[in-house]
Amino acid sequence: MAGGAFVPSGGGRHHEGEVTAFVLVTCFVAAMGGLLFGYDLGITGGVTSMEPFLIKFFPSVYKQMKDESGSESQYCKFDNQLLTLFTSSLYLAALVASFFASITTRLLGRKPSMFIGGLFFLIGALLNGFAINVGMLIIGRLLLGFGVGYCNQSVPVYLSEMAPTKIRGALNMGFQMMITIGILIANCNTPFFKARIKGIRLDPEA
Repeated sequence: MAGGAFVPSGGGRHHEGEVTAFVLVTCFVAAMGGLLFGYDLGITGGVTSMEPFLIKFFPSVYKQMKDESGSESQYCKFDNQLLTLFTSSLYLAALVASFFASITTRLLGRKPSMFIGGLFFLIGALLNGFAINVGMLIIGRLLLGFGVGYCNQSVPVYLSEMAPTKIRGALNMGFQMMITIGILIANCNTPFFKARIKGIRLDPEA
């Protein structure tokens, strides 16, 4: 005779998670991983079009932008494999890191995985900020990509587990909202940066 299981209907109690300040602050801080990702997405396009950046790291691209008369050429401005590698390295690293991040998130937990992603963001940002050559730029972008991969895996899961059932969708969407806020902040800051560096002497030979 086959065995079976019986679960009494009145023996247990259902405890609904409460919406507390601790839960809201925790989810807000966790969602900040999306802010870093969005800011990087928004700032990269503006930086790669700034002439001082191109002069320092990609002088061949800057020369290609200018024709013989010194005016800007409208064709194939950024047709450069090294510049393309700089831009796409973050996404390639995020793709590779996502495979390892899923395993790390499952074995070690969500918070250690987010901590690892934060470390990647920190080291990558420092390398890019103090970069003196293209190699440092690309390595920094790779580390930022690893941070993106880890945060994209762990943050949504962590938010879903921390959020009470009745507002789980709203708190889980906080990650996506932070990405868009980061993009917005980056696009608002880009004109400011361009205005600050407008007075820099543009000399490819410098």
